[in-house]
Amino acid sequence: MKNYYFDNAATTQIDDNVLKEMFPYLTSNYGNASSTYEIGRISREAIEKSRNIISKIINSKPAEIYFTSGGSESDNTALRGIASAYKHKGNHIITSQIEHPAILETCKYLEKHGFTVTYLPVDEHGLINLETLENSITNSTILISIMFANNEIGTIEPIKRIGEIAHKHNVVFHTDAVQAIGNVRIDVKEMNIDALSLSGHKFYGPKGIGALYINEKIHFDKLIFGGHQEKNMRAGTENVAGIVGMSKALELADAQFENHTEYIKYLRNYIIENLQKDISNIKINGDLINRLPGNVNISFKNINGNKILLDLDEKKICVSTGSACSSSSNNVSHVLKAINVPEDYINGSVRITIGKNNTKEEVDYLLYHIKNIIRRESWKLRIFSFLTHYYLPILYEKLTSSSK
Repeated sequence: MKNYYFDNAATTQIDDNVLKEMFPYLTSNYGNASSTYEIGRISREAIEKSRNIISKIINSKPAEIYFTSGGSESDNTALRGIASAYKHKGNHIITSQIEHPAILETCKYLEKHGFTVTYLPVDEHGLINLETLENSITNSTILISIMFANNEIGTIEPIKRIGEIAHKHNVVFHTDAVQAIGNVRIDVKEMNIDALSLSGHKFYGPKGIGALYINEKIHFDKLIFGGHQEKNMRAGTENVAGIVGMSKALELADAQFENHTEYIKYLRNYIIENLQKDISNIKINGDLINRLPGNVNISFKNINGNKILLDLDEKKICVSTGSACSSSSNNVSHVLKAINVPEDYINGSVRITIGKNNTKEEVDYLLYHIKNIIRRESWKLRIFSFLTHYYLPILYEKLTSSSK
């Protein structure tokens, strides 16, 4: 039985054209890019070609692109590396309450090492307040890190304005764009972005590869010591096949952007409209306008999201209750808490994220089963409510009266 995959914010299926591009670097062109003989030079040329492709798409210089193992390493390098390089100027960092754990946990680490962190609140849509941001900047503020788009609720932050405020106060601006890249057009120069994190497997590329853009004017200290790879800023033999695959995936995403974005938006809106029409007591989480094209985060009143997930899994439907990076935790989503989702809705959240490979037939299959699950669970709740509020008091009264 086939899988009906609707968890594209967690990871995406690698594109066939990406695999084809990677294959030679897993077989015949296996040379170490630091070697001077021919197959080593072939690997080096492939890396630099990939660097050029990525830099062109985000409008940076090739020398401003550093290859990493993924989004988490890019985030760690940006925050820890920039904080370390600028600690002589100050020790204050600003971020938001709804960041990915790769940012929040790194900030906690920095707090233990002499830095202070302001965690900005967000409104009910997941947007930061720009006035609050600017008022939070002090003479000791050295770094602002606000995610481009939220991984759980899909809200897109006003990145260009955030960058303007940061630069007005001579503060470095980093954004975690792991969810945005490939889904939103990004121009680091126009958007005033000093540093940006991305991860290949979020846009139909391979896992275990990412990149960090850092403007050439921004200093940062390296985290990994050893060889002199990546301009002596990130030691370790380069993952040539991964780098080639990531750049090819981003190149395809860029070329297919308009068609795929409109198609994915159509499926997203189709899901939202159908659920709102046929199911009562639901809440769409996140901003409905400033939103990633494929994100549907929806809460069902008094229904457990994990129960929905497990029931859908029996039908080979893959969705999530939040971030894949924290799905093993039983804690309530920090993102949903931050946007003040009501208590009777917060545990009933399901994240559906659509990708370019999904079809309308698959969406109809998802909708059919999710509606049946919600109706069944709602019926159970009504029966339970009847028993507890009507039948049990009567039974109790009969039992107590008969014992007298």
